This record gives sequence, structure tokens and C-alpha cells, in this order.
Amino acid sequence: MFPCCNIAFYVHHHGAGHMMRTLAIAKMLPGFGITLMGSNLKAYADRIPPEYNMVNLPMDTPEDDDLDFKPLDPQGLHYAPLNIRRQRERVNLMTDFFKSTFPLLLVVDVSVEVAMLATLCGVPFITVKQHGNRNDLPHLQAYHNAVGLLAPYPEKMKDNDAPWILAKTFFAGGISRYQPQPDEAKLTNKQIAIVIGRGGTSINIPFIQHLAKTCAEWHFNILGNLELTEHDYKNVSFLGNVTDPKAILARCAIVIGNAGHNTVMEVAALSKRFIVIPEERPFDEQVVKAEILRKLNLAAIVRTDELFSTCWHDLFVDTIGLKPDWSAIVGWDAASEAANYIKRTYYSTFKNSTLF
Repeated sequence: MFPCCNIAFYVHHHGAGHMMRTLAIAKMLPGFGITLMGSNLKAYADRIPPEYNMVNLPMDTPEDDDLDFKPLDPQGLHYAPLNIRRQRERVNLMTDFFKSTFPLLLVVDVSVEVAMLATLCGVPFITVKQHGNRNDLPHLQAYHNAVGLLAPYPEKMKDNDAPWILAKTFFAGGISRYQPQPDEAKLTNKQIAIVIGRGGTSINIPFIQHLAKTCAEWHFNILGNLELTEHDYKNVSFLGNVTDPKAILARCAIVIGNAGHNTVMEVAALSKRFIVIPEERPFDEQVVKAEILRKLNLAAIVRTDELFSTCWHDLFVDTIGLKPDWSAIVGWDAASEAANYIKRTYYSTFKNSTLF
């Protein structure tokens, strides 16, 4: 016996943004049978509601016993190596779930390979759009085969996509766990928050030491998995992984961080002055997103190769003088808008399905 309405989310393991927006959207889908599928779900076990079904997937990377592993440059896919045991197990778990769960709408955030697998299994899916140069064949195939495209940001932040892609995209607005609010910081307190994301960053100890030495009048609050246990810097506080950094971010005059979805949308929701350091990511995702923010006068950009050549003192003074208007980026009801789009797509796909 199937629940009358099933929605599954494939959640990519890299970074925290995929999971955070998935949980925000799923919360707005009461009454639906919710399933999360991914390779890093256990890391968020304390945040995932117990009523959600979870399909824990192994990684699709080779292990020592994959003696016949062979890389492959596939056509129409990004990643499909040969002879990996965990990859076969991963696909088997997903196809078993697809076979046993109907009716089902899948939200793919994000994977061209999972989108292709859903296509082969006849499972309708929505693909979550991300920034970057994604006009390659695998992405175009995924967009074409999807029953819809969901952008977790406003149309104001759109890429230079082809007209047919834009016409197929629903722009939900920026999704953040925080509701939009005015900047609360006193600009005279010279407090700066430095956000260390989970997806890999060039913000490291040498860079923090450089800031501490060259900008001694500023105090740096380090949020994330970075620590220097013994140091003489009175203007640096290593705060570790803070579950809810809202109060810290709110009191700081400036935020420094990468261009990951979570960081950008939390900065936007709290109306912060932002210095963005775009990291190298597939398809130039962060570089493209950072440039969009710069063009909208929402952030200053410092490239990773400019970390030690930038005059940070002058940049901080210039940034304090700015007043970015984030009001059109994060929506009060963006998660609800995304959920409503998913529901509309579900009911247009399964016309004989009713929730109650």
C-alpha cells in the first residue's frame, strides 16, 4: 500500500546548502510522504524529522577492493566510472525505491546522473537550478527531461540561460532558514564574521593570521571548522561549528564568506555587508554567483589569488560605507513558494492523486 502522495528529494552530499533548502521546502509539504535520498544524510540526523523516510546511499567513488576500477569520460553524463561496487549498490537502492513507491515525484538537488536514472525508470522529476556555466550536454538533457525546473533564488539572480530554460524555470526566491530583517549591527563596533562553509574553502589559518596582523583594529569571529588552539591574537575568536549563528552574524558589521547558497542567503536575510570569496567549483558556480552579486551592488569580490595582496583595511572602510539592498533576494515565503510549485507539478503529473 502506497501513501497517496509521495515526494522524494535527492540531496547532494557536497556542502550544506542542498540539505538546508531541502528541509526548508519539505517542511512546507505537510501530508505528503517525504523521502530523503543521499550519501550524507546521517550528518544531519539531528535536523531531519523522524517521520521522513531516508534512503542512505553509498558514495560512488572507488575503494581499495575495486581492483577493476576504470575511469570513463561518458557522453551525456558527468560521472560514470566502471566497476565500482558501491556505485552498483547505490543505483540498486534508488531503483528499488522507484519500483516500490508510486505515485512519486522526485526533486533532484542536484545530479545529472540521478536525473538520467529517474528518466530511465519513468519517474517524473524536478531539477533544482544552480548558478554556473551549465550549457553542457548533460545539463541540457536533464533540464529537457525534467517536468520542471526550480530556482531557489529570485529571477533577478538568473544566469544567461537559453530562453526555453528560463521559460521552464520557477523562481521561488532566495530560500534561507532566517526571515528577512534589517541589519542590526552597530557599524562602530568593528566586528567581522568569517564564515567557513562545509564545501571546501581557501579561508585558512594563514589567511586569518594575515587579517589579524594587518587589521588589528578589527575583531574577527571565525564560524566553522577552523581552529588555532594556541595563538596570541586578541582580535580573533574561533567559535567553531555554531548550530545557529544568527546572533553572531547579526551583530557583525561585515561578513566574509564564500559564495555557497547557505552563506549567501543567510547574509541576504540578515541584510549584511558582504565580502565574497568565490571558490573553485564545477561549472564556475561560485564565480558566476559572486559576479551576479557584484553587478547587483550586493557584495565586493576578492578572488582566492588576491587574499594576501588585497588591502583589507581599505576594503573594510569602503564596505562599511555601503548599504546593500537585499530586499529582492530572500523572500518571506520562498520555501512555501517552492513547495507550492512542487505541489502544483505533482498534481499536474498525477491528475488522479489526492492528498486527503
